[in-house]
Amino acid sequence: LAGEAPAATNERAIQETKDYLQAIAKGMTIEDLTITHSQKGKQIRFYLESEKVAMLIGKRGNTLNSLQQLAQLVANKYSNQFMMVELNAENYRERRQETLEQLADRMADKAIRTGGRVQFEPMPSYERKVIHQALSRRTDIDTYSEGKDPNRYLVIEPLR
Repeated sequence: LAGEAPAATNERAIQETKDYLQAIAKGMTIEDLTITHSQKGKQIRFYLESEKVAMLIGKRGNTLNSLQQLAQLVANKYSNQFMMVELNAENYRERRQETLEQLADRMADKAIRTGGRVQFEPMPSYERKVIHQALSRRTDIDTYSEGKDPNRYLVIEPLR
């Protein structure tokens, strides 16, 4: 029917999300953005490539994390089912996970060495989860989160 919005579908959600990301990139003077995607069930991964990809990642991935939240809102506005969106650029997510795992080990060792609790700076839930998982096999420490989002942070405490 004329004037009616197209039906919500996964294909439309993906295209609208790509268009939205392109528009934001153009606003950041990024003209060469290439976006590819893969889908597994309700999980959609968008992979961003550009000469200026560092601008899209931002300090400690803050820009990428914010874009991911916005992209998820756009995708779910146009989808007929709930979708989980992940944005990645130049394998940033994998590199960040490695960095967090190494940091987790260093901080756990510091907690044991000093005998006191060690707390991280606030970070998103999935980054806290990486650290909890990285340290889950250690029996000499305990990990837990404190605070309220967006200022929720992880704490490592030695077990006495």
